[in-house]
Amino acid sequence: MTADLASTAASLLPLFVAVPLLLAGVSAVTRTTALDRILSIGVPVASLAGAIWLLTLHQSTPVIATAVGSYEAGIAIPFVSDSLSALMLAVTGLATAAATWFLSLTGEDRYRFVPALALMLMSGVNGALLTGDLFNLFVFVEVMLLPSYALIAVTGSWRRLGIGRMFVIINLVTSITLLMGVGLVYGAAGSVNLAVLAGAAAEDPQVAVAATVVLVALAIKAGVVPVHGWLPRAYPATSAGIMALFSALHTKVAVYALFRVWFTLFAPADSGTAEGPTTAGAFPAPDSPAAVVAVVMGVVVLVTMLVGAFGSLGEKRLRGVLAFQMTAGMGHILIGAVLGSPAAVAAGLFYLVHHVITMASLLTTAGAVEHTYGTGTLGRLTGLMHRERLAAVLIALGLLSLAGLPPTSGLWGKLGLMTASAEAAGSAESGSWGVLLIVGVLASSVVTLIALQRLWGRSMAGAPMTTYRDLAPAGGRGELKEMTESVRIPGRLLAPGVVMMTVSVALFLGAGALMPVVQDAAHGLLDTTDYVEAVLR
Repeated sequence: MTADLASTAASLLPLFVAVPLLLAGVSAVTRTTALDRILSIGVPVASLAGAIWLLTLHQSTPVIATAVGSYEAGIAIPFVSDSLSALMLAVTGLATAAATWFLSLTGEDRYRFVPALALMLMSGVNGALLTGDLFNLFVFVEVMLLPSYALIAVTGSWRRLGIGRMFVIINLVTSITLLMGVGLVYGAAGSVNLAVLAGAAAEDPQVAVAATVVLVALAIKAGVVPVHGWLPRAYPATSAGIMALFSALHTKVAVYALFRVWFTLFAPADSGTAEGPTTAGAFPAPDSPAAVVAVVMGVVVLVTMLVGAFGSLGEKRLRGVLAFQMTAGMGHILIGAVLGSPAAVAAGLFYLVHHVITMASLLTTAGAVEHTYGTGTLGRLTGLMHRERLAAVLIALGLLSLAGLPPTSGLWGKLGLMTASAEAAGSAESGSWGVLLIVGVLASSVVTLIALQRLWGRSMAGAPMTTYRDLAPAGGRGELKEMTESVRIPGRLLAPGVVMMTVSVALFLGAGALMPVVQDAAHGLLDTTDYVEAVLR
Protein backbone atom coordinates (compact mmCIF):
# COMPACT_ATOMS: atom_id res chain seq x y z
CA MET A 1 0.00 0.00 0.00
CA THR A 2 2.82 2.39 0.91
CA ALA A 3 4.71 1.51 -2.29
CA ASP A 4 1.62 2.17 -4.40
CA LEU A 5 1.05 5.50 -2.67
CA ALA A 6 4.69 6.48 -3.20
CA SER A 7 4.47 5.54 -6.87
CA THR A 8 1.30 7.59 -7.30
CA ALA A 9 2.85 10.57 -5.52
CA ALA A 10 5.97 10.36 -7.69
CA SER A 11 3.89 10.42 -10.87
CA LEU A 12 2.16 13.58 -9.64
CA LEU A 13 5.37 15.57 -9.02
CA PRO A 14 5.38 17.25 -12.47
CA LEU A 15 2.02 18.83 -11.56
CA PHE A 16 3.88 21.21 -9.22
CA VAL A 17 5.31 22.72 -12.40
CA ALA A 18 2.55 22.09 -14.92
CA VAL A 19 -0.41 23.42 -12.91
CA PRO A 20 1.00 26.92 -12.13
CA LEU A 21 2.26 27.21 -15.71
CA LEU A 22 -1.08 26.18 -17.22
CA LEU A 23 -3.04 28.49 -14.92
CA ALA A 24 -0.64 31.33 -15.73
CA GLY A 25 -1.85 30.96 -19.30
CA VAL A 26 -5.48 30.94 -18.15
CA SER A 27 -4.88 34.13 -16.17
CA ALA A 28 -3.19 35.84 -19.12
CA VAL A 29 -6.08 34.96 -21.46
CA THR A 30 -9.06 35.68 -19.19
CA ARG A 31 -7.69 38.73 -17.33
CA THR A 32 -10.52 38.72 -14.80
CA THR A 33 -9.64 40.33 -11.48
CA ALA A 34 -11.58 37.90 -9.30
CA LEU A 35 -10.20 34.83 -11.08
CA ASP A 36 -6.67 36.28 -11.05
CA ARG A 37 -6.79 36.72 -7.30
CA ILE A 38 -8.17 33.25 -6.72
CA LEU A 39 -5.40 31.75 -8.86
CA SER A 40 -2.50 33.87 -7.58
CA ILE A 41 -3.31 33.10 -3.94
CA GLY A 42 -4.99 29.71 -4.28
CA VAL A 43 -2.28 28.00 -6.33
CA PRO A 44 0.50 28.72 -3.78
CA VAL A 45 -1.81 27.50 -1.02
CA ALA A 46 -2.48 24.34 -3.01
CA SER A 47 1.28 23.91 -3.48
CA LEU A 48 1.70 24.29 0.29
CA ALA A 49 -0.93 21.60 0.87
CA GLY A 50 0.74 19.28 -1.63
CA ALA A 51 4.11 19.84 0.03
CA ILE A 52 2.70 18.99 3.45
CA TRP A 53 1.32 15.77 1.99
CA LEU A 54 4.77 14.96 0.60
CA LEU A 55 6.34 15.62 3.99
CA THR A 56 4.01 13.11 5.62
CA LEU A 57 4.80 10.60 2.87
CA HIS A 58 8.55 11.04 3.39
CA GLN A 59 8.22 9.84 6.97
CA SER A 60 7.94 6.32 5.53
CA THR A 61 9.45 6.77 2.05
CA PRO A 62 12.57 8.97 2.17
CA VAL A 63 12.74 9.72 -1.57
CA ILE A 64 10.30 9.43 -4.47
CA ALA A 65 11.21 10.02 -8.11
CA THR A 66 9.69 9.85 -11.55
CA ALA A 67 11.29 9.88 -14.98
CA VAL A 68 9.42 12.22 -17.33
CA GLY A 69 8.57 10.39 -20.54
CA SER A 70 9.55 7.01 -19.06
CA TYR A 71 13.03 7.19 -20.53
CA GLU A 72 15.87 5.11 -19.11
CA ALA A 73 17.05 6.04 -15.61
CA GLY A 74 20.08 8.29 -15.72
CA ILE A 75 19.04 9.72 -19.09
CA ALA A 76 15.45 10.80 -18.42
CA ILE A 77 14.55 14.14 -16.88
CA PRO A 78 13.99 13.22 -13.22
CA PHE A 79 11.60 14.86 -10.81
CA VAL A 80 12.68 13.97 -7.27
CA SER A 81 11.17 14.76 -3.88
CA ASP A 82 12.74 14.20 -0.48
CA SER A 83 12.28 15.89 2.88
CA LEU A 84 14.38 18.89 1.84
CA SER A 85 12.62 19.60 -1.45
CA ALA A 86 9.19 19.07 0.15
CA LEU A 87 10.11 21.42 3.00
CA MET A 88 11.24 24.05 0.50
CA LEU A 89 8.02 23.63 -1.50
CA ALA A 90 6.03 24.20 1.67
CA VAL A 91 7.84 27.28 2.90
CA THR A 92 8.06 28.94 -0.53
CA GLY A 93 4.39 28.17 -1.17
CA LEU A 94 3.43 29.82 2.13
CA ALA A 95 5.57 32.90 1.49
CA THR A 96 4.35 33.20 -2.11
CA ALA A 97 0.75 33.13 -0.93
CA ALA A 98 1.51 35.93 1.57
CA ALA A 99 3.25 38.04 -1.09
CA THR A 100 0.54 37.62 -3.74
CA TRP A 101 -2.10 38.28 -1.10
CA PHE A 102 -0.35 41.55 -0.31
CA LEU A 103 -0.14 42.43 -4.01
CA SER A 104 -3.90 41.98 -4.28
CA LEU A 105 -4.49 44.18 -1.21
CA THR A 106 -2.39 47.03 -2.60
CA GLY A 107 -3.93 46.69 -6.07
CA GLU A 108 -0.63 45.87 -7.78
CA ASP A 109 -2.12 42.65 -9.10
CA ARG A 110 -4.23 44.79 -11.44
CA TYR A 111 -1.16 45.76 -13.41
CA ARG A 112 -1.04 43.87 -16.66
CA PHE A 113 -0.25 40.16 -16.34
CA VAL A 114 1.06 40.38 -12.74
CA PRO A 115 -0.91 37.30 -11.52
CA ALA A 116 0.15 35.31 -14.58
CA LEU A 117 3.78 36.32 -14.13
CA ALA A 118 3.70 35.39 -10.43
CA LEU A 119 2.33 31.94 -11.31
CA MET A 120 4.98 31.47 -13.98
CA LEU A 121 7.63 32.45 -11.44
CA MET A 122 6.25 29.89 -9.02
CA SER A 123 6.32 27.22 -11.72
CA GLY A 124 10.03 27.80 -12.27
CA VAL A 125 10.72 27.74 -8.54
CA ASN A 126 8.89 24.44 -8.04
CA GLY A 127 10.73 22.92 -10.99
CA ALA A 128 14.12 24.01 -9.62
CA LEU A 129 13.26 22.47 -6.25
CA LEU A 130 12.16 19.15 -7.72
CA THR A 131 14.53 18.56 -10.62
CA GLY A 132 17.30 16.01 -10.25
CA ASP A 133 19.21 17.25 -13.27
CA LEU A 134 21.72 20.13 -13.42
CA PHE A 135 20.78 21.26 -16.92
CA ASN A 136 17.10 21.35 -16.03
CA LEU A 137 18.02 23.24 -12.88
CA PHE A 138 19.40 25.89 -15.24
CA VAL A 139 16.23 25.72 -17.36
CA PHE A 140 13.91 26.15 -14.40
CA VAL A 141 16.02 29.00 -13.02
CA GLU A 142 15.53 30.75 -16.36
CA VAL A 143 11.79 30.05 -16.20
CA MET A 144 11.91 31.69 -12.78
CA LEU A 145 13.89 34.72 -13.99
CA LEU A 146 11.96 35.62 -17.15
CA PRO A 147 8.72 36.63 -15.38
CA SER A 148 10.81 38.38 -12.72
CA TYR A 149 12.16 40.82 -15.30
CA ALA A 150 8.62 41.59 -16.38
CA LEU A 151 7.35 41.93 -12.79
CA ILE A 152 9.90 44.66 -12.12
CA ALA A 153 8.88 46.47 -15.30
CA VAL A 154 5.09 46.34 -15.02
CA THR A 155 4.91 47.28 -11.31
CA GLY A 156 7.59 49.97 -11.34
CA SER A 157 8.38 53.59 -12.01
CA TRP A 158 11.08 54.80 -14.41
CA ARG A 159 13.60 54.55 -11.55
CA ARG A 160 12.61 50.96 -10.98
CA LEU A 161 13.11 50.24 -14.66
CA GLY A 162 16.70 51.46 -14.32
CA ILE A 163 17.26 49.14 -11.37
CA GLY A 164 15.56 46.38 -13.33
CA ARG A 165 18.17 46.77 -16.06
CA MET A 166 20.91 46.05 -13.51
CA PHE A 167 18.90 43.07 -12.22
CA VAL A 168 18.61 41.70 -15.76
CA ILE A 169 22.31 42.15 -16.56
CA ILE A 170 23.50 40.51 -13.32
CA ASN A 171 21.20 37.55 -13.76
CA LEU A 172 22.05 37.10 -17.45
CA VAL A 173 25.76 37.01 -16.64
CA THR A 174 25.09 34.62 -13.77
CA SER A 175 22.95 32.38 -15.95
CA ILE A 176 25.74 32.21 -18.53
CA THR A 177 28.16 31.24 -15.76
CA LEU A 178 25.76 28.58 -14.51
CA LEU A 179 25.31 27.17 -18.02
CA MET A 180 29.09 27.10 -18.50
CA GLY A 181 29.46 25.21 -15.23
CA VAL A 182 26.82 22.68 -16.23
CA GLY A 183 28.56 22.20 -19.58
CA LEU A 184 31.91 21.69 -17.85
CA VAL A 185 30.36 19.13 -15.51
CA TYR A 186 28.96 17.24 -18.49
CA GLY A 187 32.29 17.37 -20.27
CA ALA A 188 34.15 16.07 -17.22
CA ALA A 189 31.67 13.46 -15.96
CA GLY A 190 29.54 12.62 -19.00
CA SER A 191 26.26 13.31 -17.18
CA VAL A 192 24.30 16.10 -15.53
CA ASN A 193 22.03 13.78 -13.55
CA LEU A 194 22.63 14.44 -9.85
CA ALA A 195 22.18 10.80 -8.91
CA VAL A 196 24.80 9.75 -11.45
CA LEU A 197 27.10 12.53 -10.25
CA ALA A 198 26.87 11.59 -6.56
CA GLY A 199 30.39 11.78 -5.11
CA ALA A 200 31.95 12.55 -8.52
CA ALA A 201 33.68 15.76 -7.41
CA ALA A 202 35.22 13.94 -4.46
CA GLU A 203 36.88 11.46 -6.83
CA ASP A 204 37.74 13.55 -9.90
CA PRO A 205 39.47 16.97 -9.65
CA GLN A 206 38.13 17.95 -13.08
CA VAL A 207 34.55 17.41 -11.93
CA ALA A 208 35.38 19.34 -8.75
CA VAL A 209 36.56 22.36 -10.76
CA ALA A 210 33.50 22.21 -13.01
CA ALA A 211 31.13 21.89 -10.04
CA THR A 212 32.85 24.86 -8.38
CA VAL A 213 31.82 27.01 -11.35
CA VAL A 214 28.22 25.94 -10.71
CA LEU A 215 28.60 26.84 -7.03
CA VAL A 216 29.96 30.29 -7.92
CA ALA A 217 26.95 30.99 -10.13
CA LEU A 218 24.57 29.88 -7.39
CA ALA A 219 26.44 32.02 -4.84
CA ILE A 220 25.88 35.10 -7.03
CA LYS A 221 22.18 34.33 -7.28
CA ALA A 222 22.05 33.82 -3.50
CA GLY A 223 23.61 37.24 -2.92
CA VAL A 224 26.63 36.25 -0.83
CA VAL A 225 29.68 38.49 -0.41
CA PRO A 226 31.57 39.61 -2.48
CA VAL A 227 28.94 39.19 -5.22
CA HIS A 228 26.10 40.64 -3.15
CA GLY A 229 26.02 44.30 -4.19
CA TRP A 230 23.19 43.88 -6.68
CA LEU A 231 20.76 42.57 -4.04
CA PRO A 232 20.58 45.55 -1.60
CA ARG A 233 20.40 47.88 -4.61
CA ALA A 234 17.81 46.03 -6.69
CA TYR A 235 15.38 44.59 -4.16
CA PRO A 236 14.47 47.79 -2.23
CA ALA A 237 13.92 49.57 -5.56
CA THR A 238 11.04 47.24 -6.38
CA SER A 239 7.67 47.48 -4.66
CA ALA A 240 7.33 45.87 -1.23
CA GLY A 241 5.10 43.10 -2.55
CA ILE A 242 7.52 42.19 -5.34
CA MET A 243 10.45 42.34 -2.92
CA ALA A 244 8.62 39.95 -0.58
CA LEU A 245 8.04 37.60 -3.53
CA PHE A 246 11.66 37.75 -4.69
CA SER A 247 13.01 37.40 -1.15
CA ALA A 248 11.05 34.19 -0.61
CA LEU A 249 11.96 32.64 -3.95
CA HIS A 250 15.07 33.85 -5.76
CA THR A 251 17.81 33.69 -3.14
CA LYS A 252 16.25 30.71 -1.37
CA VAL A 253 16.13 28.59 -4.53
CA ALA A 254 19.79 29.48 -5.11
CA VAL A 255 20.85 28.48 -1.60
CA TYR A 256 18.80 25.26 -1.85
CA ALA A 257 20.56 24.38 -5.10
CA LEU A 258 23.90 25.25 -3.54
CA PHE A 259 23.25 22.82 -0.67
CA ARG A 260 22.10 20.12 -3.10
CA VAL A 261 25.06 20.42 -5.48
CA TRP A 262 27.63 20.78 -2.67
CA PHE A 263 26.61 17.72 -0.71
CA THR A 264 25.67 15.52 -3.68
CA LEU A 265 28.77 16.07 -5.80
CA PHE A 266 31.48 16.80 -3.25
CA ALA A 267 30.64 14.37 -0.44
CA PRO A 268 32.08 10.88 -1.01
CA ALA A 269 29.36 8.48 -2.14
CA ASP A 270 30.03 6.19 0.86
CA SER A 271 30.38 8.92 3.50
CA GLY A 272 26.88 8.60 4.94
CA THR A 273 25.63 6.36 7.71
CA ALA A 274 22.22 5.96 9.26
CA GLU A 275 23.00 9.00 11.35
CA GLY A 276 25.01 10.89 8.73
CA PRO A 277 28.75 11.54 9.19
CA THR A 278 29.99 10.01 12.39
CA THR A 279 31.70 13.13 13.76
CA ALA A 280 31.19 16.85 13.49
CA GLY A 281 33.21 18.14 10.58
CA ALA A 282 33.72 14.70 8.96
CA PHE A 283 32.79 16.35 5.69
CA PRO A 284 34.82 17.62 4.00
CA ALA A 285 37.81 15.38 4.67
CA PRO A 286 41.09 17.33 4.99
CA ASP A 287 42.67 15.74 1.89
CA SER A 288 39.60 15.89 -0.37
CA PRO A 289 38.99 18.34 -3.27
CA ALA A 290 36.10 19.71 -1.24
CA ALA A 291 38.48 20.89 1.49
CA VAL A 292 39.84 23.76 -0.64
CA VAL A 293 36.35 24.84 -1.67
CA ALA A 294 35.19 24.60 1.96
CA VAL A 295 37.95 26.98 3.10
CA VAL A 296 36.86 29.58 0.55
CA MET A 297 33.23 28.98 1.49
CA GLY A 298 34.04 29.45 5.18
CA VAL A 299 35.67 32.82 4.53
CA VAL A 300 32.72 33.85 2.35
CA VAL A 301 30.23 32.86 5.07
CA LEU A 302 32.05 34.84 7.76
CA VAL A 303 32.37 37.95 5.62
CA THR A 304 28.77 37.68 4.39
CA MET A 305 27.39 37.65 7.94
CA LEU A 306 29.48 40.67 8.94
CA VAL A 307 28.98 42.72 5.75
CA GLY A 308 25.22 42.14 5.92
CA ALA A 309 25.12 43.26 9.55
CA PHE A 310 27.35 46.32 9.09
CA GLY A 311 25.59 47.24 5.84
CA SER A 312 22.34 47.49 7.77
CA LEU A 313 23.88 50.26 9.87
CA GLY A 314 24.39 52.54 6.89
CA GLU A 315 20.97 52.21 5.28
CA LYS A 316 18.45 55.05 5.32
CA ARG A 317 15.40 53.10 4.19
CA LEU A 318 13.40 50.49 6.04
CA ARG A 319 13.49 47.97 3.23
CA GLY A 320 17.16 48.79 2.58
CA VAL A 321 17.98 47.56 6.09
CA LEU A 322 15.99 44.39 5.43
CA ALA A 323 17.84 43.82 2.14
CA PHE A 324 21.19 43.79 3.95
CA GLN A 325 19.69 41.47 6.55
CA MET A 326 18.88 39.12 3.67
CA THR A 327 22.59 39.09 2.85
CA ALA A 328 23.49 38.40 6.48
CA GLY A 329 20.92 35.62 6.57
CA MET A 330 22.59 33.87 3.62
CA GLY A 331 25.79 33.71 5.65
CA HIS A 332 24.01 32.12 8.59
CA ILE A 333 22.26 29.53 6.41
CA LEU A 334 25.49 28.45 4.72
CA ILE A 335 27.17 27.64 8.03
CA GLY A 336 25.64 24.20 7.58
CA ALA A 337 27.48 23.77 4.27
CA VAL A 338 30.82 24.86 5.78
CA LEU A 339 30.73 22.56 8.79
CA GLY A 340 29.03 19.62 7.08
CA SER A 341 27.86 17.93 10.28
CA PRO A 342 24.28 16.70 10.72
CA ALA A 343 23.64 19.24 13.49
CA ALA A 344 25.06 22.12 11.42
CA VAL A 345 23.11 21.24 8.27
CA ALA A 346 19.87 20.87 10.25
CA ALA A 347 20.48 24.21 11.99
CA GLY A 348 21.18 25.92 8.67
CA LEU A 349 17.96 24.56 7.18
CA PHE A 350 15.96 25.60 10.25
CA TYR A 351 17.44 29.09 9.90
CA LEU A 352 16.45 29.11 6.22
CA VAL A 353 12.81 28.39 7.11
CA HIS A 354 12.87 31.04 9.83
CA HIS A 355 14.41 33.61 7.48
CA VAL A 356 11.82 33.12 4.72
CA ILE A 357 8.93 33.48 7.17
CA THR A 358 10.36 36.44 9.09
CA MET A 359 11.28 38.37 5.95
CA ALA A 360 7.84 37.81 4.44
CA SER A 361 6.24 39.31 7.54
CA LEU A 362 8.62 42.27 7.78
CA LEU A 363 8.49 43.14 4.07
CA THR A 364 4.71 43.04 3.79
CA THR A 365 4.41 45.10 6.99
CA ALA A 366 6.97 47.60 5.68
CA GLY A 367 4.98 47.72 2.47
CA ALA A 368 1.81 48.52 4.40
CA VAL A 369 3.64 51.42 6.08
CA GLU A 370 4.93 52.74 2.75
CA HIS A 371 1.55 52.33 1.09
CA THR A 372 -0.12 54.44 3.77
CA TYR A 373 2.51 57.09 4.54
CA GLY A 374 4.15 57.36 1.12
CA THR A 375 7.73 56.76 2.32
CA GLY A 376 9.97 54.13 3.82
CA THR A 377 12.81 56.50 4.65
CA LEU A 378 14.03 56.36 8.24
CA GLY A 379 13.70 59.72 9.92
CA ARG A 380 10.60 60.66 7.94
CA LEU A 381 8.71 57.82 9.60
CA THR A 382 8.76 58.80 13.26
CA GLY A 383 6.55 58.03 16.21
CA LEU A 384 4.64 55.31 14.38
CA MET A 385 4.44 53.13 17.48
CA HIS A 386 1.92 55.58 18.91
CA ARG A 387 -0.23 55.66 15.77
CA GLU A 388 0.18 52.09 14.48
CA ARG A 389 0.23 49.71 17.43
CA LEU A 390 -0.26 46.51 15.41
CA ALA A 391 2.36 47.44 12.81
CA ALA A 392 4.77 48.32 15.63
CA VAL A 393 4.22 44.93 17.27
CA LEU A 394 4.83 43.11 13.97
CA ILE A 395 7.99 45.06 13.24
CA ALA A 396 9.25 44.59 16.81
CA LEU A 397 8.71 40.84 16.65
CA GLY A 398 10.37 40.69 13.22
CA LEU A 399 13.40 42.61 14.44
CA LEU A 400 13.68 40.36 17.49
CA SER A 401 13.56 37.36 15.17
CA LEU A 402 16.40 38.69 13.00
CA ALA A 403 18.46 39.35 16.13
CA GLY A 404 17.75 35.82 17.37
CA LEU A 405 15.70 36.72 20.42
CA PRO A 406 12.45 35.23 21.81
CA PRO A 407 9.54 34.82 21.29
CA THR A 408 10.28 34.08 17.62
CA SER A 409 11.82 31.30 15.55
CA GLY A 410 15.05 33.29 15.19
CA LEU A 411 16.10 32.21 18.69
CA TRP A 412 16.18 28.49 17.84
CA GLY A 413 17.80 29.19 14.47
CA LYS A 414 20.78 31.03 15.93
CA LEU A 415 20.98 28.78 18.97
CA GLY A 416 21.18 25.76 16.66
CA LEU A 417 23.95 27.37 14.61
CA MET A 418 25.90 28.27 17.76
CA THR A 419 25.51 24.74 19.15
CA ALA A 420 26.65 23.15 15.89
CA SER A 421 29.64 25.51 15.73
CA ALA A 422 30.52 24.65 19.34
CA GLU A 423 30.44 20.95 18.48
CA ALA A 424 32.72 21.61 15.51
CA ALA A 425 35.09 23.60 17.75
CA GLY A 426 35.66 20.46 19.79
CA SER A 427 36.70 18.35 16.80
CA ALA A 428 40.19 18.01 15.38
CA GLU A 429 39.07 18.45 11.77
CA SER A 430 37.16 21.73 12.02
CA GLY A 431 37.94 23.15 15.46
CA SER A 432 39.29 26.48 14.17
CA TRP A 433 36.27 26.96 11.89
CA GLY A 434 33.91 26.25 14.76
CA VAL A 435 35.51 28.98 16.88
CA LEU A 436 35.57 31.47 14.00
CA LEU A 437 31.93 30.84 13.18
CA ILE A 438 30.88 31.28 16.82
CA VAL A 439 32.67 34.64 16.85
CA GLY A 440 31.12 35.54 13.49
CA VAL A 441 27.56 34.73 14.58
CA LEU A 442 27.99 36.63 17.86
CA ALA A 443 29.58 39.67 16.19
CA SER A 444 26.99 39.85 13.42
CA SER A 445 24.18 39.44 15.95
CA VAL A 446 25.48 42.32 18.07
CA VAL A 447 25.88 44.61 15.05
CA THR A 448 22.48 43.53 13.74
CA LEU A 449 20.90 44.37 17.09
CA ILE A 450 22.45 47.85 16.99
CA ALA A 451 21.24 48.38 13.41
CA LEU A 452 17.74 47.23 14.26
CA GLN A 453 17.63 49.45 17.35
CA ARG A 454 18.59 52.33 15.05
CA LEU A 455 15.78 51.37 12.69
CA TRP A 456 13.29 51.27 15.56
CA GLY A 457 14.46 54.59 16.98
CA ARG A 458 14.22 56.37 13.64
CA SER A 459 10.84 55.00 12.57
CA MET A 460 8.74 53.66 15.42
CA ALA A 461 9.96 55.88 18.25
CA GLY A 462 10.44 59.65 18.28
CA ALA A 463 8.14 62.63 17.78
CA PRO A 464 4.83 62.05 16.01
CA MET A 465 4.74 62.73 12.26
CA THR A 466 3.25 66.04 11.17
CA THR A 467 3.22 65.43 7.39
CA TYR A 468 3.02 62.44 5.07
CA ARG A 469 2.92 61.77 1.35
CA ASP A 470 -0.30 60.67 -0.24
CA LEU A 471 -0.36 57.44 -2.22
CA ALA A 472 1.00 57.85 -5.73
CA PRO A 473 0.64 55.40 -8.62
CA ALA A 474 3.45 53.17 -9.88
CA GLY A 475 5.85 53.87 -7.05
CA GLY A 476 6.06 57.65 -7.63
CA ARG A 477 6.15 60.39 -5.00
CA GLY A 478 2.76 61.53 -3.80
CA GLU A 479 1.67 64.97 -2.67
CA LEU A 480 2.93 66.15 0.74
CA LYS A 481 -0.02 66.58 3.12
CA GLU A 482 -0.67 67.48 6.72
CA MET A 483 -1.06 64.51 9.04
CA THR A 484 -4.57 63.89 10.36
CA GLU A 485 -5.98 61.41 12.84
CA SER A 486 -7.80 59.60 10.03
CA VAL A 487 -4.53 58.48 8.42
CA ARG A 488 -4.06 54.90 9.56
CA ILE A 489 -2.80 51.66 8.02
CA PRO A 490 -5.87 49.61 7.03
CA GLY A 491 -5.99 46.37 8.99
CA ARG A 492 -6.31 44.33 5.80
CA LEU A 493 -2.85 45.49 4.64
CA LEU A 494 -1.30 44.10 7.80
CA ALA A 495 -3.06 40.72 7.52
CA PRO A 496 -0.27 38.95 5.54
CA GLY A 497 2.32 40.17 8.03
CA VAL A 498 0.18 39.01 10.93
CA VAL A 499 -0.18 35.52 9.44
CA MET A 500 3.53 35.11 8.75
CA MET A 501 4.58 36.44 12.16
CA THR A 502 2.08 34.11 13.80
CA VAL A 503 3.84 31.25 12.02
CA SER A 504 7.20 32.50 13.31
CA VAL A 505 5.96 32.63 16.90
CA ALA A 506 4.34 29.21 16.45
CA LEU A 507 7.72 27.83 15.36
CA PHE A 508 9.24 29.29 18.53
CA LEU A 509 6.64 27.56 20.67
CA GLY A 510 6.56 24.33 18.66
CA ALA A 511 10.08 24.05 17.25
CA GLY A 512 10.03 20.37 18.17
CA ALA A 513 7.54 19.73 15.38
CA LEU A 514 9.86 21.18 12.71
CA MET A 515 13.15 19.78 13.99
CA PRO A 516 12.52 16.16 12.88
CA VAL A 517 11.74 17.45 9.39
CA VAL A 518 14.96 19.48 9.08
CA GLN A 519 16.93 16.60 10.59
CA ASP A 520 15.50 14.25 7.96
CA ALA A 521 16.34 16.83 5.29
CA ALA A 522 19.91 17.09 6.61
CA HIS A 523 20.27 13.31 6.64
CA GLY A 524 19.08 13.16 3.02
CA LEU A 525 21.76 15.65 2.01
CA LEU A 526 24.55 13.89 3.87
CA ASP A 527 23.63 10.37 2.81
CA THR A 528 22.57 10.23 -0.84
CA THR A 529 21.99 6.47 -0.91
CA ASP A 530 18.18 6.69 -0.97
CA TYR A 531 18.30 9.59 -3.45
CA VAL A 532 20.51 7.69 -5.91
CA GLU A 533 18.50 4.48 -5.57
CA ALA A 534 15.16 6.22 -6.15
CA VAL A 535 16.37 8.04 -9.28
CA LEU A 536 18.36 5.25 -10.93
CA ARG A 537 16.24 2.19 -10.19
